[in-house]
Amino acid sequence: MKIERIEAIPYSIPYSKPLEFASGRVSDAEHVLIRVHTDDGLVGTADAPPRPFTYGETQDSIISVVTKIFAPAVTGLDPMDRGKIHQILARTVHNQVAKGSLDIALWDIIGKATGFSVSRLLGGFTDSMEVSHMLGFQPAQKLLDEALRFQDEYGINTFKLKVGRRPLSLDIEACRVLRAGLDPDTELYLDANRGWTANEALEVLRRTEGLGLSLLEEPCDAKEGMSRRRLVEKSPIPVVGDESVPTAGDASCELLSGGCNAISIKTARSGFTEAQQILGLCTGLGVDVVMGNQIDTQLGTIATVTFGAAHEATSRRAGELSNFLDMSDDLLAEQIVIQDGRIRVRDVPGVGADIDEDKLARYRQDK
Repeated sequence: MKIERIEAIPYSIPYSKPLEFASGRVSDAEHVLIRVHTDDGLVGTADAPPRPFTYGETQDSIISVVTKIFAPAVTGLDPMDRGKIHQILARTVHNQVAKGSLDIALWDIIGKATGFSVSRLLGGFTDSMEVSHMLGFQPAQKLLDEALRFQDEYGINTFKLKVGRRPLSLDIEACRVLRAGLDPDTELYLDANRGWTANEALEVLRRTEGLGLSLLEEPCDAKEGMSRRRLVEKSPIPVVGDESVPTAGDASCELLSGGCNAISIKTARSGFTEAQQILGLCTGLGVDVVMGNQIDTQLGTIATVTFGAAHEATSRRAGELSNFLDMSDDLLAEQIVIQDGRIRVRDVPGVGADIDEDKLARYRQDK
C-alpha cells in the first residue's frame, strides 16, 4: 500500500451563532479538508482548522505546505510507516495544524486497512466521551440561558466559560450568575485565551473564590514568564496550558518551567501521534489533561472523541466537543448525536469520518 496523492480542499461553512473570545471571533468555518489517497483505493480523511490569530496558519498556508512541500515528499511511501513520514514532516518547522491533519488521515487509513476503529488501535479505553460546551462572550443572563438550554436538550453538565474581558467585572459577574443559576454539581471552568495579565488573573481568582471553578486555561501570554509562574504557584485551581503547548516540546517546557500545571490536548494541532506523546508526558508527571476544541466541525469533533475515549487519562474530564452545534451545516455524512451528555466512538474501521459529497461540492471554495 502506497500514498498515491493528497488533496487539500478549502471550504467555508457559516456559523449560525458566531463564537467570540479574547483572541478573536469566528463566524465561518473556513477550513481545509485533507484527503490522503492510497494506490489500493483507501482514503484517509481529516479536517484542518486554520487559526491565524493563534497559530499563524491560514487556509492558503495549509494548502500550500500540504500540496507543495509535504505531498511531494511522502507520495509513494507506505502510510503504515508513520515514523518515517513524521521525520519528513518534522523537517518543516511549525505548521502544526497541517501536520496534525495529515497524521489523523494516516491513522484513518491504518484503521480501514486493518479493519479496526482508530480509537481501539490507540488504546480502546472506553466507547464514549462526556461533553463540555464552550460559552463565548455574551451578557451574563444570556450565558446562563444558553447553559440551561444545553443541559435540557443534550444533558451537558460541564461548561467552559470564555473570559479575558476588561473590565474584569464583566467576567466575574458571568461566573457568579452561572454558578447561582446552575446546579452545584455542574462543572464550570474558565478560558481567558491570553486576554489578561497574570496579575489580573490572580485578581479574578480572588474575586471568584468559593464559586467552585475547576480550571483556569491560558490566563495570560506564556511570555509573561515570571508573573505566570507566580500565578501558577498561588492559584487554588490548575492553570491549563493551551495555545502555549501545541507540541510535546512546548508542553515539557511550560510544565518544567512552572508556566502551567495542566495541559489541553487538541488533536487538530497535534494529530493522534504527537497527542500521545503529550499525553505520555502528562501522565508520567501526574499532570491533568483536558481534550480541547479548536472550534471544530463535526469532522474535527469525531477525531477528538476517537483519541479522548482511547485513553483513561483523557476520559476523566469532559471533552470540549459541542461547538459544532453552532454551525449552520457540516460535511460529515453521518451527523454526530449527543445523548445524555456524551458522544459515542464510531465502531467502524478508521475514524468514522465519511464525507457527504453533495455538501462538500456546495461548500468547497476551489471550484
